[in-house]
Amino acid sequence: MASQFRTERDSMGEVPVPADALYGAQTQRAIDNFSISGLPMPERFIRALLMLKRATAEANLSLEKLDSDRATAIVEAVDQLLSDPALISHFPVDIFQTGSGTSSNMNANEVIAALASRSLGSEVSPNDHVNASQSSNDVIPSALHVSGFIALSEELLPALSHLVEVLEQKAASLAHITKTGRTHLMDAMPVRFDQVLGGWSAQIEHAMRNLEDAGSKLQSLVIGGTAVGTGVNADDDFAESVCRYLNAYLSSDISTDFSSSAEQGFYPANSRFAGMGAQDVVVAVSGALKTLAVALMKIANDLRWMNSGPLAGLGEIELPALQPGSSIMPGKVNPVIPEAVAMACAQVMGNDTTITVAGQSGNFELNVMLPLFASRLLDSMQLMSRSATSLADDAILGFTVRETSVTEPLAKNPVLVTALNPVIGYLKAAEVAKAAYQQGRPVLDVAAEMTDLSREELESLMDPQALTESDQSS
Repeated sequence: MASQFRTERDSMGEVPVPADALYGAQTQRAIDNFSISGLPMPERFIRALLMLKRATAEANLSLEKLDSDRATAIVEAVDQLLSDPALISHFPVDIFQTGSGTSSNMNANEVIAALASRSLGSEVSPNDHVNASQSSNDVIPSALHVSGFIALSEELLPALSHLVEVLEQKAASLAHITKTGRTHLMDAMPVRFDQVLGGWSAQIEHAMRNLEDAGSKLQSLVIGGTAVGTGVNADDDFAESVCRYLNAYLSSDISTDFSSSAEQGFYPANSRFAGMGAQDVVVAVSGALKTLAVALMKIANDLRWMNSGPLAGLGEIELPALQPGSSIMPGKVNPVIPEAVAMACAQVMGNDTTITVAGQSGNFELNVMLPLFASRLLDSMQLMSRSATSLADDAILGFTVRETSVTEPLAKNPVLVTALNPVIGYLKAAEVAKAAYQQGRPVLDVAAEMTDLSREELESLMDPQALTESDQSS
């Protein structure tokens, strides 16, 4: 019976490794040492790391630091790994590992080397060949930036654009309906539904601009900095060459048109010392993600409030009924999508706190929480991407307005007397409002009795739809 293990060797000695594993001794040591979360690094990060390894092999070949056979074998191995999802199982290293991400870097080096050696028929070294001209200290921060930029440009920004489009379409369809505005959760002056949804859309567009600005800086890569930023063991042209090959590989896969600066693709960082010793760019992107989470939570909670009831709440809108809302109360339907989105937003806010703390861990020439950055940043981007899509398609697109519940209370609302302030004065208007509240009568009827204005004048001054059209001049 064949052994279930084989023996691999590294600089520290021999290690038993599962016979069918593509990784080697250093990955196995990481598996043995790091079992805190049981969660591997995000697949998008692993893919970005592999793409970098592909580009570094091409750069090393062009700079005559790697022979053609080995460089070609490395490139082909990476292509195999990127095209076969089943091979992701060979990247099991826990998120909570060495802070430089060395274990993940060596995991990639060992897996690529194993496949390359197998196809070449001779040895391809994880360190000497796959990791040539590199260090974990410049590869992992670069992979962090690449994975974050791809997630932003391929998933998050398109999802937010879709949400804005749905909001604008919905707003246009509801422009004829005026509702009671609310401040402090109390009745306020009227607003139209298109104005409400337009406010939400503006929030998302603002968040998008923040993300575009902060996210464009993820295109700067510290590759070529090697151990401490000085570039030792790397050719002077290595960083530029890596970026060129990486951009060529990604040119047909990434939507790089979300900002003017994005068109240049990835480029060598102006200061490798700043990019390796700190992670300020990622902290800034996370802050923009937190702003987005705040906006989405605001929208989700507005939807919940407007949907509340329907008999004993506001009952202004009716969200799509997606599932039973109670295990004991028949017929109850809850606002499940806004609730799910609100929870995702809370997680992103927590991720931002984690990233902020991690950002303080830049000790001298290296930040030592790099795997945590990758995990939390990509988690936030995925949560926000899927939340935006779900909110758009499963809540906003399909909600209906309960027009009777909206128009009848508005017609009786004493707050409409605010429109009479310039004509009868604030104090007199307050008397009318109080009387309308006390008597439970429409404010129009009370104002007709308590002022010298004709009913026709009052109807014109207190027309809810007309009152919503003064916002542009105020």
